[in-house]
Amino acid sequence: MSADLRVEELGVSGAGGSRLDEVDEPEFARLVARHRRELHVHCYRMLGSFEDAEDTVQETFLRAWRRRETFEGRSTFRAWLYRIATNACLDLLATRRPEPATGGEVPWLQPYPDRLLDELPADVADEPETVAVARETIELAYLVAVQHLAPRPRAVLILRDVLGWPAKDVGELLGDSVNSVNSALQRARAGMREHLPTERQDWTGAEEDAGTRELVRRFTDASVAKDIDRLAALVRDDVRCSMPPTPGLVVGRDAVVADWVESGFEDLGNLRTVLTSVNRQPAVAFYLWQEGAGAYLPLTIDVLRVTGSAITEIVTFHADQFPRLGLPERLPALGSE
Repeated sequence: MSADLRVEELGVSGAGGSRLDEVDEPEFARLVARHRRELHVHCYRMLGSFEDAEDTVQETFLRAWRRRETFEGRSTFRAWLYRIATNACLDLLATRRPEPATGGEVPWLQPYPDRLLDELPADVADEPETVAVARETIELAYLVAVQHLAPRPRAVLILRDVLGWPAKDVGELLGDSVNSVNSALQRARAGMREHLPTERQDWTGAEEDAGTRELVRRFTDASVAKDIDRLAALVRDDVRCSMPPTPGLVVGRDAVVADWVESGFEDLGNLRTVLTSVNRQPAVAFYLWQEGAGAYLPLTIDVLRVTGSAITEIVTFHADQFPRLGLPERLPALGSE
């Protein structure tokens, strides 16, 4: 991008390049607001937590305002913000880098609602492969896998493989050589292969995705009926279940079924559901009837990974995530709507 285009992007003028320090605070806030959602998603990939990403974006904008005179127009304003955001994430991870649990699950993992992902600007084009890659890098399995990487290789992987930055630019951001960046990228890719599922999920969210939609419907109906046998028939032999931030990973159909029985799922009570999508995956929000409230109140939300016409992973989040996901705070009794 030329210097003139960078100036036009900022809406300011100045001989020899952009003069961001001449922009007042309201105008600066307008400029950064255009990039808020994509920066939030970037920080979310780095940190795995919606709330930490929110705090880090705020810190990014504060740092950008305080350092606005350092923007010299050699890169785009957007790239400049990404540099600040990445460093803010690395600073946070340097002070309190959590470790995945013994079973590999990530207790600090939080869901990202698709309605907010829909706010992201359109990518280069609607090329199928571009869309697939973008979808895969926001799925929960990717978020979990990337959290196993050390912070700097994690940043290299996201900047190179997700954002498509040249190795030279990544090296400048991190203060490393191109060779160091390429070496870190290879290590990061190897680390991801250890933790990522080998198969791509079936769900695309498209209307023609009838088979997966039917599987989700059957899972929903069986859950409301609390029919464990029907549920067991829908999950694969190697299904994985977790419930962050509660520690523990249950692996395998027999172990999962035993966990459902031991938890008293069959005696839970009357349930209602709302179908939604989270992290570009199908999700089912469960509400439990509460006599005292005279309504169904939030219980949990199951985010499903579907592969080969079977459910291969269920990540369950607690009711405190419902407001962020835009879910109703209560559902009325059946027949009273």
